[in-house]
Amino acid sequence: MKGEVKLGILGGGQLGRMLLQAGLDFNLYTLILDPDENAPCKDLCNEFYVGNFRDFDTVYEFGRNCHILTIEIEHVNADALEKLEEEGVKVYPDAKTVRTIQDKGLQKEFYKQHNIPTADFRILKDKQELQENLSFLPAFQKLRREGYDGRGVTRLASEADLGKAFEEPSVLEKLVDFEKEISVIVARNAKGEVSAFPMVELSFHPEHNLVDSLFAPANVSEVLQQQAKEIAMRVISSFEMVGILAVEMFLTKDGQILVNEVAPRPHNSGHHTIKANFTSQYEQHLRAIMNLPLGATDIQSAAVMLNLLGEPGHDGEAAYDGLQDALAVPGVYIHLYGKKFTRPARKMGHVTVLGESLEQAQQRAESVKNVIKVKAL
Repeated sequence: MKGEVKLGILGGGQLGRMLLQAGLDFNLYTLILDPDENAPCKDLCNEFYVGNFRDFDTVYEFGRNCHILTIEIEHVNADALEKLEEEGVKVYPDAKTVRTIQDKGLQKEFYKQHNIPTADFRILKDKQELQENLSFLPAFQKLRREGYDGRGVTRLASEADLGKAFEEPSVLEKLVDFEKEISVIVARNAKGEVSAFPMVELSFHPEHNLVDSLFAPANVSEVLQQQAKEIAMRVISSFEMVGILAVEMFLTKDGQILVNEVAPRPHNSGHHTIKANFTSQYEQHLRAIMNLPLGATDIQSAAVMLNLLGEPGHDGEAAYDGLQDALAVPGVYIHLYGKKFTRPARKMGHVTVLGESLEQAQQRAESVKNVIKVKAL
């Protein structure tokens, strides 16, 4: 790297915060754009701007001051990214990839065009077209745009569920009889070097439909782990994407691996890598977008990651109970996201629990998972 590198990040939430923490080791000059004046990144970057990352002019003017521009959320203005690319700013992921991933319909069609295994689906314009596809149920209906952390997704078992169906353009995705939900984080730099982290197993919150915990390594055969890794590498290579990509997949009961969705940024399913792997997903993303050699992804320790969510009935300035008791357990590491205010089910932090074996990490995680409570003052 020659001279000071100005890295711009669209989004100042917890993913941006952990990206900034990794960026300190590279002497990066960092700029953040976020609509929240109290965003977790506010006091950690060199320059912080309050603004809408969905607005063309705001993103364009922000990006003009950067050598490299990246994202920590995919719901950004892709037209502005494209113009910045044309003017010589290195934008990772590129506008074309962001546009495809922003639209779940385009994303599913992309998998089909590139022979990437995924669940059967239908593209729907409106609720009337859903009526014409009742024979396809049971299925999940997903809004084509703006779905995030379980929002914009509804399960339709039969015609009786049509009352909760979406009116807007959507994807109807065949219900998969899966054994496990899994994820592989994969990275690619501009030289085309690709490297994947070991597969993890995901557990989802039954009410909020977001990741509740994960287990690393996943408890599956070496053959299936390798197969999932190869699929993830094929996905990022098909996009010709530079950066880090989270590939969420289903392992079906008959042993198939199907791609569910992807996220072109650091992801909840890679938080544990900060403590458990030789290279974290955040450092790997920086290495990729700066076109540096990718780091070793090997596991140093088995791990369980627990999300810390705002407690039900608590809305206001955040307070944390149980930190001392949790930290008294060996192998427990707490990461708080610097969010000033909590609300029910808001992601406020995560806990990584390490062990000499996955069983030991799981036992330790079980002893602390209900100890920490995020409440309002």
